[in-house]
Amino acid sequence: MNHLIGGISSGGRALPEIDGYAFKVERSQGACLWGNDGQQYVDTAMGFGATMLGHAAPKVLAPVIQALQRGPMPSFAHDLEAQAAHALTQNTGKLSQVIFLNTGSEAVHLACRTARVATGRQRIARFAASYDGWFDQVAFGNAGSSEAQMPPSATRPEREGMLLLRYNDFSDAEQLFRDCPDLAAVIIEPVLANAGCIEPASGYLKHLSDLAHQHGALVILDEVLMGFRLHAGLAGHLLGVDADLATVGKAIGSGIPVAALLGTPEVMQLFEQKRIVRAGTYSGNPPACAAVVATLEQLGQRDYLPLIKRGNQLRSDIIHAFADEGLALSSSGYGSVFTFWPSDKAPETYAEAASIANAQWSLDLHVALRAEKVMTMPFAFGRVYLTFAHDEAAMQALLNGYKAAARGMAVKAA
Repeated sequence: MNHLIGGISSGGRALPEIDGYAFKVERSQGACLWGNDGQQYVDTAMGFGATMLGHAAPKVLAPVIQALQRGPMPSFAHDLEAQAAHALTQNTGKLSQVIFLNTGSEAVHLACRTARVATGRQRIARFAASYDGWFDQVAFGNAGSSEAQMPPSATRPEREGMLLLRYNDFSDAEQLFRDCPDLAAVIIEPVLANAGCIEPASGYLKHLSDLAHQHGALVILDEVLMGFRLHAGLAGHLLGVDADLATVGKAIGSGIPVAALLGTPEVMQLFEQKRIVRAGTYSGNPPACAAVVATLEQLGQRDYLPLIKRGNQLRSDIIHAFADEGLALSSSGYGSVFTFWPSDKAPETYAEAASIANAQWSLDLHVALRAEKVMTMPFAFGRVYLTFAHDEAAMQALLNGYKAAARGMAVKAA
């Protein structure tokens, strides 16, 4: 009897069985993982973005182990928590106040609560097809759902005070505030990552954040996935967002469970005034804070531009490899996180992404790449994550794997 539901605790971990074989990870290190089949794979899932320095980064693990040995749960305040907050806010501009949590979903939930108290309003808007956590209120309109389609003539989807708006649609943003001038906040995922790394149109995110502020709503940047992935800071700040609150996670802890809510002093003083409830036994625990301090120190020393340049070159080379086999391929996203599409042109909206997404094609590509010892996400909106651990050898292995997969898929399609 299998006592673990579905064999996994998070649905994103599901991998297809191949020839009746269920793959499980034995260990991971750097840009690679080793399976229970005894094989080594170059990894592109990379903790779903949580390992910007690569799996099991030694300079992060050492202080985490030291923190564990000193006691993982002291109940009361400890110096590492303040050190981690200082390290984080050196990279986040006016968002200078921090509360640590354990998951991105918790951070978004607390951000919404904060916005409602700060404004005295209840309704919040988020992008259709974005992913802002699995709690009931925000687990609405995710990629693949009927609500995410949002045809122009339909009534705006709303559930429990959470409304949807179309990403990259300037007019829909303006209509949102004409119809709903009493919003408490807008949650902005700067890149629609879980819908296939759809990039923001030029000026769109600034336009949306300006609209929100003009109508008295707060701006919440959901950076759990994109934070510290394009530079040592928030992606939204690069893309023109003026935020009041932000949520971060994943990359700030190098795979150690940690997340945080960031905010301006004007908003976060509500916690000092005891007007907002917050709790969490494990929030800000010493091992997590040690991971944040060590990770951010390392990321601050890294040059992101060469990584993004190499990632973009890899994307281009793979697209050309598929074209050489007569197969259409395009890509959306950035050099450190991107999605491939079985089409000549990458989508710019979720409607386009939904029309291009092909679950069987994504699964076939995953299976073909696993045969080449490359591990990918097998889903239609899956992403390729590249990290500072993906050196030239890893990049070449990825390119070789994709070239072989293209040849095999071309033969299958013939």
